[in-house]
Order: sequence, then structure tokens, then C-alpha cells
Amino acid sequence: MQSVSRQLSCSGKKIGLVPTMGYLHEGHLSLIKKSKELCDITVVSIFVNPTQFAPTEDYEKYPREIERDNSLIKEYDVDYIFVPSADEIYSPGYQSYVYVNEISKKFEGEFRPTHFKGVTTIVSILFNCVKPDMAFFGQKDAQQSAVIKQMVTDLKYDIEIVVCPIVRESDGLAMSSRNIYLSSDERTKALTLHKSLLYARKLIEGREMDPQKVIGNMKMIIGEEKSIKLDYVGIVNAYGFREADLIEEGNEYYILVAAKVGNTRLIDNELVRVQF
Repeated sequence: MQSVSRQLSCSGKKIGLVPTMGYLHEGHLSLIKKSKELCDITVVSIFVNPTQFAPTEDYEKYPREIERDNSLIKEYDVDYIFVPSADEIYSPGYQSYVYVNEISKKFEGEFRPTHFKGVTTIVSILFNCVKPDMAFFGQKDAQQSAVIKQMVTDLKYDIEIVVCPIVRESDGLAMSSRNIYLSSDERTKALTLHKSLLYARKLIEGREMDPQKVIGNMKMIIGEEKSIKLDYVGIVNAYGFREADLIEEGNEYYILVAAKVGNTRLIDNELVRVQF
């Protein structure tokens, strides 16, 4: 992969990387489309990264269907599919990790304390393997994108990070490889998360500037569905991912939510630009 990328760069080609853990859905495919639009060469990586899963999480049962993924990717005329093994990425004796300090501690970091260390490490490795000019990530993992942007800034990677909008199912559920774990009843209940986000957007667009009041209303909506175990609700500035003390006109904010529906943990968000 490094040799191929070096040759492509020397020939003046702009390389786009779409990093995935496989079991692709329309959200991943939207990233591929964007890379094809903006870059000469598109590389899709497929690697279920063990270092971003805690021992109690679903690494072993995470869905893997490489032949299905390959078929989908080929439909989009992708130039290269990079599928390294775990031993290639983390060779025996491996001991180097990348950690972004402050952003990684909050929200997802509180509930999954080792997660972002694994994410930034694997993304850094993929950047060094593929040597992309641009890398494409989904807005659904808003905090992950913020952490990666911080890493790119701090470590002086000459890579543009492109964050693409959330792709949703027809009923509003954010697309995720983990959605297959939901029963039909749980899937219906999971829509409560998106409902709370839309109500939060409505409040802000109606000039509610107190984030705690918006968060309180979201918790009330989610709390009506007793089977949902809420992890967090938050409102952060889109730039820097700092928790908002006040919602101000002219700024952009992520409204965040994470919860367990049955045994399946889901995250979702809504990006709001405050303009009256």
C-alpha cells in the first residue's frame, strides 16, 4: 500500500482515503462518493480495529462480510481496497499509541475510556500506509471526527479531513453497522433518540439559548421510553467540541446523544447553525 501510494503521489494524483470497519451501508457509500468527486484516486480501507474495543465490547461479534463489502465497493469503481490483517497492523511487540488528550476525555471518552486511543492510533497508521491527501469521515461519529481533526492539527499531517452528513434510514434512524443487532421493537424505540434531537433543533430555532433547558427537554422525551438507558446528552461548539454554556447566534453546535437500546449502544447527533 505504501509503495502504491508513493507512486500515485509522484505521478501527481490526489488520493482520498475512506477508512471503514466494513459491513458497509449507505453512510459509508456516501463517503466513497464524496472521495470520488474530490480525488483522483479513492482507497477504501476495511479493518475491524481491536484496540478501540474494550474487553466488554463487541469486537468478536462485530459484523464482518468482506465479500459483500468488496461487491459494494466495486460498484462504485473504487481504485483500491486495503484490507490489512491485525498482525500486519499490530505486529508482535507493538507498543506505540496516539492519544488526543482533552477531547478524548468527555462524552464517549467517559463511557469508553480506551476507545479514542485506539481510533487515533489506527487512523494514524492508516494515514502512514495510504498517504492520503484527503480523508473522509461521517458526521454520525462527530466526536471521533473532532478528535481526528485535533490529531491532524497537532501532529502536522498534511491531510484535509472531510466530514460528510449523516445518512439516515427512511424512518430517521442513523445508519450504523450495529443497527442489525436491534429487534423490530427495539428499532422502533430507538427512533426516540432522533425525535429528541429534532425537538432540540426546534427549540434552538425558536430562540431557546440555554443549552441546559434544551438538554432537559431531550432527557424528558427519552425518559418516556423506559427501556432506553441514556448515557449522555450534550451540546458542544462544532469547532473545538467544547460544551456550550450559552447558545449564540452565528455559531454551529452539535447536539449529541448516546444510549443503549436493549443491548445495542447507539449514538446520534444533529448539527445546528444558529441563524435567526
